[in-house]
Amino acid sequence: MHPNRASARLCVLLRHLRCRSAGTVVAHHTSGVGSLASFHPQQFQYTRENNVLSLENRKFYEKNGFLVIKNLVSDADIQRFRNEFERICREEVKPFGLSVMRDVTITKSEYVPSEKLVSKVQDFQEDEELFRYCTLPEILKYVECFTGPNIMAMHTMLINKPPDSGKKTSRHPLHQDLHYFPFRPSNSIVCAWTAMEHIDRNNGCLVVLPGTHKGSLQPHDYPQWEGGVNIMFHGIQDYDKNNARVHLVMEKGDTVFFHPLLIHGSGRNKSQGFRKAISCHFADANCHYIDVEGTSQENIAKEIVNMASKMYGLNDITMKDVWTFRGRVVKGERINL
Repeated sequence: MHPNRASARLCVLLRHLRCRSAGTVVAHHTSGVGSLASFHPQQFQYTRENNVLSLENRKFYEKNGFLVIKNLVSDADIQRFRNEFERICREEVKPFGLSVMRDVTITKSEYVPSEKLVSKVQDFQEDEELFRYCTLPEILKYVECFTGPNIMAMHTMLINKPPDSGKKTSRHPLHQDLHYFPFRPSNSIVCAWTAMEHIDRNNGCLVVLPGTHKGSLQPHDYPQWEGGVNIMFHGIQDYDKNNARVHLVMEKGDTVFFHPLLIHGSGRNKSQGFRKAISCHFADANCHYIDVEGTSQENIAKEIVNMASKMYGLNDITMKDVWTFRGRVVKGERINL
């Protein structure tokens, strides 16, 4: 799509959505929760009543902030996502709004269209094939347990974690996804993250700190790593080093659903292959936007807006505009977001 046409399209879309969206309120921290030793339906704070999650599943998510569902996405669908990713890497398709990222150790002079030089694509809401992931009935069936029936797909990624170059840049620092999101409440947001192949500690599986979803949003910034840090890989600056860690070993098609305040990250890819996963953050369409100015999220907001301004050729867009454009309804109706 020609840049001028793309910018014009974005402007029209934003004008339309601004007329429909709800007002903005000031950000506030999410408070911790009390003991969940004794569970009763009225005490569930992070899951919703339906016939999908068992009582044990609900208890586990309430306590830990994540839940792994085995063998949820089919091999056939994963192969289709892989094929489309390869087409994007070869620049055979260029979906509007898509960000194609490479590892910080790869210089511009080394870049040629190749799967081996792309570490991640994100914001694939305009790519019909990849976006199918966000509409899979088997995914949405579980998402609704956390968001309710009106579901927005807000942030999409396909991660192609490269073999580490020796500088440890394939790591992702411990962080909370809510740091990136200007909408609340956090309990109505969930990430679905699907392994596209066997994933373990050797190729950089997810590591989570169970129970940390009960805390508040922590300040984030770039870690001071000697080998460099990939763009927007913010990490928590101060967290309890004694908190237990769980490394999520997953098979192809396994999907983990987790809360946006859950502290998580991933280690180096010490294998010789690329580790692939596809994910989407979903939110209840009733969520509302907040003003992050003056909060710990202000630093990432500036980065996101600056990147979007360069991509779309616009100078007056806001953090809310960026996320309004990214979001797409996948079930029910679009309300606030």
